[in-house]
Amino acid sequence: MDIKVKLGYIFADLILPLIIGYLFRYQQRYRDVFFRNMMSLNILFFVPVLSTLSGWVLKLNMELIWLPIFGLLIGVVPGFAAYFWSARKYDDYLEKGSYLISAALSNLGTMGGLCAFIILGEIGYAYTRLAVVLQDAGLFLVCFPLAQYYYQKSLHGKSKAIEISNLFWNRNQLPVVGLFAGAGLYYSGIPRPQFLGVLFDPLVHLAASTALMPIGFSMDLKEMRQYFRKILDLLPIKFILNPVFAYILAKMLISDPTVIDTILILSVTPTAINAVITAKLHDLNVNVAMAAFVVTTTVFLLIVFPALVFWIA
Repeated sequence: MDIKVKLGYIFADLILPLIIGYLFRYQQRYRDVFFRNMMSLNILFFVPVLSTLSGWVLKLNMELIWLPIFGLLIGVVPGFAAYFWSARKYDDYLEKGSYLISAALSNLGTMGGLCAFIILGEIGYAYTRLAVVLQDAGLFLVCFPLAQYYYQKSLHGKSKAIEISNLFWNRNQLPVVGLFAGAGLYYSGIPRPQFLGVLFDPLVHLAASTALMPIGFSMDLKEMRQYFRKILDLLPIKFILNPVFAYILAKMLISDPTVIDTILILSVTPTAINAVITAKLHDLNVNVAMAAFVVTTTVFLLIVFPALVFWIA
């Protein structure tokens, strides 16, 4: 794919849907329910279908086992760095918890998957789906309890229990089911029809719009503006420390350059919208997480990802 086309995808698939979603805040016809349904369509249809199609042509090997492990490490490293930094930065537990969650949760599935597809093609998208296999477990086992801990620190109350069954069976796991369904078709010797390969590209673009427009709609720039400066120190953590660590470790453990490039792409992804959702669910300071999402996403789209395109291409 030509570099100019890849850079065009940055605007068409990543920036434009966010802008359109944000502009919808200024009209009254399509509101929260419409965009929640759009996000559900993305999670329940587009992403599982794309996972199945990419898994259908994915030849597994031993090196791919590292992808889910790196998918977790990509959250652990910035999370620890932010923990030590926040010890002298925040007195408010609700702000501190939201800051840590914003550092630990990166937009691997949506932003990472789209960017891997733009740079590496369909195989990059498939590798991304493998990398996020354990993401929900990390969210529920680590991030949710962490958020609840800081909320309870602010109130000195009891923590809510987390149902273990929800870790492994919820609608967010459908892309994982799709990936393994595709792998099952591949190893059953059933060839993927050619027309499905042709459909993959337009489906990726539709998935981008249905994932990012609801995020754009949820952005409240007025409320989060006061926190922009406070989260600027996340930029070196997410865009320097994390990729340097991930890239060096990947080069030591993995020989496949496409797998290494996928890990590099995922290691520089911005704060995930799941950080905002986690902050909302546990009554942390939502504006800290939203500010982290907006600032890191803006820097990623305008500086980091274009640089990645030239570096890997």
